[in-house]
Amino acid sequence: MDTQTLIETLASDHKRKARQQGPSWLFLAVLAVGTTGVLFFAVIGLRPDLAHALETARFLSKFTITGTLAATAFLAMRASARPGVSMRRSLEWLLLPGSLLALSVAAELAALPPNLWAANLFGTNYVMCVIAIVSLGTPLLIMFLWALRRQAPTRPALAGAIGGLAAASVAALFYTAQCPNDSPLFVAVWYPSASLILVTAGTIAGQRVLRW
Repeated sequence: MDTQTLIETLASDHKRKARQQGPSWLFLAVLAVGTTGVLFFAVIGLRPDLAHALETARFLSKFTITGTLAATAFLAMRASARPGVSMRRSLEWLLLPGSLLALSVAAELAALPPNLWAANLFGTNYVMCVIAIVSLGTPLLIMFLWALRRQAPTRPALAGAIGGLAAASVAALFYTAQCPNDSPLFVAVWYPSASLILVTAGTIAGQRVLRW
């Protein structure tokens, strides 16, 4: 049996085996959000001025970007778990949150004088930002790798990397409710820096634990 035939066979059996081997992706999404929510409120909590922040465009854009990334990354992770499914469309959808972030950064640079760019980029707690996102995302990465392990990803490193991105984006979505730095410049530098740690961990772990 050649590789293509094997992939097609796995794809045809995928739905039946998924029901037997692991939870549904909808259940996994709810579990991920619930787990992160419990950890977030137990350890970090909401920022004091959240009511005021909700009235600002900068905070809303930050929330929209992280929420869009969480949704598209989760769908891409689901696609990566299915043998024979093309990843092209799922990966293209990941350009959406990137484009939104790029537009926000461009608007910020146009609105602020250059002498304020560095202050907005570094903010007040970039170290806490990285630590919080990685800490909230690590349990999710473990959960996602477990779910992927019970499927049949044909590209284990890629599936693990997308799992890391999905974990980081869900963590970042919650952390926006505490992070006092709403500048798109801050988001464009430190949120991806934290995400890169989980993506790298997911890539390495995926190559080892998701291989057939």
